[in-house]
Amino acid sequence: MTYDFDLFVIGAGSGGVRAARFAASYGARVAIAESRYLGGTCVNVGCVPKKLLVYGAHYAEDFGQAQGYGWTLDGATFDWATLIANKDKEIKRLNVIYQNLLVDSGVTLLQAHARIFDAHSVEVDGKRYTAKHILIATGGWPFVPEIPGREHAISSNEVFYLERLPRRVIVVGGGYIAVEFASIFNGCGAQTTQLYRGELFMRGFDGSLRDHLKDEMIKKGIDLQFNADIARIDKLPDGSLRATLEDGRTMEADCILYATGRRPMLDGLGLDAVTVELDDKGYVKVDDRYQTSEPSILAIGDVTGGVQLTPVALAEGMAVARRLFKPEEYRPVDYRLIPTAVFSLPNLATVGLTEEEARREVGQVRVYESRFRPMKLTMTDSLERSLMKLVVCAKTDRVLGCHMAGPDAGEIMQGLAVALKAGATKQLFDETIGIHPTAAEEFVTMRTPTGI
Repeated sequence: MTYDFDLFVIGAGSGGVRAARFAASYGARVAIAESRYLGGTCVNVGCVPKKLLVYGAHYAEDFGQAQGYGWTLDGATFDWATLIANKDKEIKRLNVIYQNLLVDSGVTLLQAHARIFDAHSVEVDGKRYTAKHILIATGGWPFVPEIPGREHAISSNEVFYLERLPRRVIVVGGGYIAVEFASIFNGCGAQTTQLYRGELFMRGFDGSLRDHLKDEMIKKGIDLQFNADIARIDKLPDGSLRATLEDGRTMEADCILYATGRRPMLDGLGLDAVTVELDDKGYVKVDDRYQTSEPSILAIGDVTGGVQLTPVALAEGMAVARRLFKPEEYRPVDYRLIPTAVFSLPNLATVGLTEEEARREVGQVRVYESRFRPMKLTMTDSLERSLMKLVVCAKTDRVLGCHMAGPDAGEIMQGLAVALKAGATKQLFDETIGIHPTAAEEFVTMRTPTGI
């Protein structure tokens, strides 16, 4: 059978764009459909604008610390509207870049909603296109629990478009997005409370990092409340919001942000027309080649419920393109030792096993920890401290995990991820000469275990 396209991609986020561009570069006829914004969540309502807001929030600390270095900054003021307007301008610039990347690669771009009609065809704006392969790359969507008054809350989609900085904010959740936005709002000057229903936020991260972040956020004035959740939200006559907690307490705020997870974005996709199976959480089930139960339909990225990170979606998109159209270069994605960063204030970054995981998996480990005041802060009043941690296999001396909380943690961890990928031992870390004076050198100068 002759098809209109070799590959039809639904969703122009990170994974979908990567798959489309590389497939086209291998000679495939490719189309991609996107009904919202080019670049997906990461570019528009995720990683990129979030980090821009984190930069903006951090200036409050920078200005305060500058006095210790002889700078006088009388009269410095902050304007949320300017930050958002400049953020919007940058995102629009990136949207154009994504459009050009696709078009210049020879990909047919359809900026409209796509619906799967059958195993080999997709309908867009009433027109049907056939394809040998269909790739679902529609990502995720914020989840807000079904509580009375949920319509008064916002999610991580709407938060990027707030017209003014709320005076009082409640952030609900305990993951990446929650701690990042609690840091952003607090840094920009809002009275910020973060609620999390569990004992301690950032589940899945190393215990030392979790405790360290808690202590540092409290130092910065964020009201952290654990074992707490909202039962209902009411809008008051003056426009403010009253949150009634499950324990009966009430809190008032001008904005309530839910960062309580994401669901797969499958709305209106037409999966009822094909035999694509979903798992018990509603994610698209795929095999190790990203193929669904419908052989001609594949899926990658957040919609599959795997590791929900932009670089992982990029790697999966490339893997699909290579397997389908340049199999001689195909290699499966390696999900081991994936580094990640959390742009809270302070930043977190990690690669490899946590201490808790290492003790379960390999038994005896050596732990090295260093806690110190960053050099930049020594001439300031700031009490912030950094944490660096190595988890080492006692039998093989191999470094199993690196963890950090502090300035530029993500930048430092990227290089360490290469070392762990290469199988570096603690001896190799010890024999590496540090760059002085830097925070990063601490990772190659820790000599005495703090835990065994």
